[in-house]
Amino acid sequence: MPYVLPPFSLSDEVMQKISEYAKKIAIALNVRGVINIQFVIKRAKYPHEQDEVYVIEANPRASRTTPFICKAYQIPYLNIATKLMLGTNTLKDFTFEEKLDGFAIKEPVFSFNKFPNVNKELGPEMRSTGEAIRYIRDVRDPYFRNLYKMKSMFLSR
Repeated sequence: MPYVLPPFSLSDEVMQKISEYAKKIAIALNVRGVINIQFVIKRAKYPHEQDEVYVIEANPRASRTTPFICKAYQIPYLNIATKLMLGTNTLKDFTFEEKLDGFAIKEPVFSFNKFPNVNKELGPEMRSTGEAIRYIRDVRDPYFRNLYKMKSMFLSR
């Protein structure tokens, strides 16, 4: 599934837990700048249960998704992170208003046609040669609905 901003299928409780975990991890690691944290959400089986949030990886570095986030929200997070790392500014010097009219979708670009002898079977390793961004008004957009329908990676509950 392509990366979508803002998240469209996560509850407010899950988003709050992700934010809480990210802040605790960044403070514990004494991060000044950016941090890449990967989360997994285990969906509740029954209505009386809550989704569970797990951290699978945390690295004090930028990820390939960072430029996409900057472009989608039109906020220069990498420039801000650099100023924080250099100590020329503190987080209090910046205001963040993450407004996005609709959704931004990041899709990997695979250039298999340029590499005819490369195995085209996808696995956990990164084989994309870049990303594309597309803006849509809402998740009823035909482009998004087709992407969502075609998703093929599900983890079991």
